[in-house]
Amino acid sequence: MDRHLEPCSWCLRFLPVLLFFASFVTYYCSYSIIQSYGGTTKSPNSSKSLCGGWLTQKKWESLNFNVSRQTQLFLKLEDFFWREHLSKLALPYGVKGSELLLLKVLAVTANYQVPDDIEKLECRTCVVVGNGFALKNTSLGSIINKYDVVIRLNNAPVRGYEEDVGNKTTMRFFYPESASYNPGLHNEPNTLMVLVPFKQQDLRWLKEILYNEKRVRKGFWKPPPQIWLGDSSQLRVLDPHFLHQTADKLLHIPLHPKGRQKPVHPTTGILAVYVALNYCDVVHVAGFGYPSTKTQRQPIHYYGYDTMKSMKNSYHDLNHEAEALKKLEDSGAIFYLHPHL
Repeated sequence: MDRHLEPCSWCLRFLPVLLFFASFVTYYCSYSIIQSYGGTTKSPNSSKSLCGGWLTQKKWESLNFNVSRQTQLFLKLEDFFWREHLSKLALPYGVKGSELLLLKVLAVTANYQVPDDIEKLECRTCVVVGNGFALKNTSLGSIINKYDVVIRLNNAPVRGYEEDVGNKTTMRFFYPESASYNPGLHNEPNTLMVLVPFKQQDLRWLKEILYNEKRVRKGFWKPPPQIWLGDSSQLRVLDPHFLHQTADKLLHIPLHPKGRQKPVHPTTGILAVYVALNYCDVVHVAGFGYPSTKTQRQPIHYYGYDTMKSMKNSYHDLNHEAEALKKLEDSGAIFYLHPHL
């Protein structure tokens, strides 16, 4: 009887050791994955490697808002003929009062799709490239170019900065004041130019461009281009639903400021991150973060000479957005490609 128990007793003695070893291996592998995809400058080897295992699952489980990979990103013409629930909010969080402008704009663009080669991917790896000074001298360009979807913001240049920021651009989010008169200078021919309409004047500007109408210059905080050389077939209009959800679910900022309270809207950067979380399986970011607001002379972009002083009267709460990005990072929803504060 005792002889039969001896082997079992021997196993029990070594069971804690085996469990410790298994836990150590699991921890080491998990740590290595995080370091490879989040905190260093190693490039993604393939979509499959980035999308594998617990890394993807952890993202969905940790978010406190609903996201869906099948979400339609852009407004389409038929929405305004068969839409069951009319928008109750005006821009920037809805389309109420802007329906006629949108009908004219969408009738010309007549496209709301993302290219099939991206739509059909089993796993979409995406990087949102911010315009922050943190990108300078990072040599991340070749890494950024390897992602399935590269999202850029506003009029951030690419030519002359390829070593740090790459040259692939799948989508570029912009609004009139941040538009470049010739998108071909810093984008690829197939880049989707995604208008983020913050106000009716933004849609009116685009309509005047598309129909070659007389330009109305009032209503902009900065004069937008009066000539736009982009390809209308590559134009898309982002559904205001995403800005609404970014403000409400991610940033928790008031959609209707009371009294003389200054309105606060999400930046195109954090909006792009939220869109990526809805559309992509893996979301990495680069070039996000601002220097301390006390350092007014610190450059804020990897290009140009703008400093923190230029953000003084901004309609954005940069500190609040930084906190939201930190929560996303801590939860495993996003990973930075470079060290950051």
